[in-house]
Amino acid sequence: MVVVLSCFKIADYFIWLANETGSFVSNLKLQKLVYYAQAWHLALYDTPLFQEDFQAWIHGPVIPALYQKYRLFGWQPILEDANPELPQEIQEFLDEVAQEYFACDAYELEQMTHAETPWNLARGNLPPDEPSNEIIQKQWMKEYYGSRAEEKD
Repeated sequence: MVVVLSCFKIADYFIWLANETGSFVSNLKLQKLVYYAQAWHLALYDTPLFQEDFQAWIHGPVIPALYQKYRLFGWQPILEDANPELPQEIQEFLDEVAQEYFACDAYELEQMTHAETPWNLARGNLPPDEPSNEIIQKQWMKEYYGSRAEEKD
């Protein structure tokens, strides 16, 4: 049986984690956590965790459909029950991503993505406050985070 994951299943994991730990996860923070999960999965396993693409929005990487789902929460915490049903190895992988990034607030995560190559490649020479729906290519994510993974080894 092949499990087809979506960005929504990955988001459910981070919402569940926030509920479990009494943490604050806003739409902005959620987007960045899902982004880093995808980026590191591409870098470490050479395959996407899910098919949806990120766009290079003003505040960092965003999946428009995921943004729309939680838009009504604005900058407030996402208050929703989540029950992520994920394969064990994906759960363990997301636990590792969470160890690295979950303690960061949304603004820190935004600043991190702004300093990294994939978002900047998609943005090109756009002014910082210029909207964009350019796709952040999975290949760019794989190469950039792959090179960072090699540095850590």
